[in-house]
Amino acid sequence: MENDKDYSAFLANTPLFKGSTPEEVRGMLGCLDAYTRHYKAGAYIHHMGDVIHYIGFVLEGRVRIENVDAWGNVNVIGTDGPGQLFGEAYAAVSDEPLMVDVVASEDSVIMFLHLQKVLTTCSRVCPNHSRTSTNMTAIIARRNLELSRRIFHAAPRTIRGKVLAYLSYESERAGSLEFDIPYDRQRLADYLGVDRSALSAELSRMQKAGIIETRRSHFVLKKV
Repeated sequence: MENDKDYSAFLANTPLFKGSTPEEVRGMLGCLDAYTRHYKAGAYIHHMGDVIHYIGFVLEGRVRIENVDAWGNVNVIGTDGPGQLFGEAYAAVSDEPLMVDVVASEDSVIMFLHLQKVLTTCSRVCPNHSRTSTNMTAIIARRNLELSRRIFHAAPRTIRGKVLAYLSYESERAGSLEFDIPYDRQRLADYLGVDRSALSAELSRMQKAGIIETRRSHFVLKKV
């Protein structure tokens, strides 16, 4: 790694390296062709149109995944923080250009890992590498499920329909009609693909109608 800080203990507690010790992680990084880069806030890590073979692993800071249309309108697809990966779908399809930009939201340290070397065990066929390969496959599958859920939640035509689809899912996941969601209003609007002020107005109408109770990220679904 091109960095003087040892992140192996941190990495051992992430989903990708689950089941490995810091020493085992340290021994695998060379096999995975790992290297690190520092980025200042606002710096581009990847540009739309890039073809990548390495996945990004956030060690410090946060990155923003965004799409910019021909008129310069920015649509934030998501954000990733310490311990999270980005670019795995594109790295898995070696000739597919990025449809998004990846930007450092704050000063960040990113580790890059060659995806095919993560998924293909080395000549030593070490159990730690095999475990990491299995973990990577599970991460990719989980990310695909998250994208499928987002499509389902954003599919209804009205803002109320989108909100109800999303809140129903969160309620079912929590096993309760009362729960917290992982988004503030802006991030929820971005997730559902709607305007923040329109979302806030709809939530207010739903609360007045007795459909929900909400305060910030806390929701209670009311049976009407």
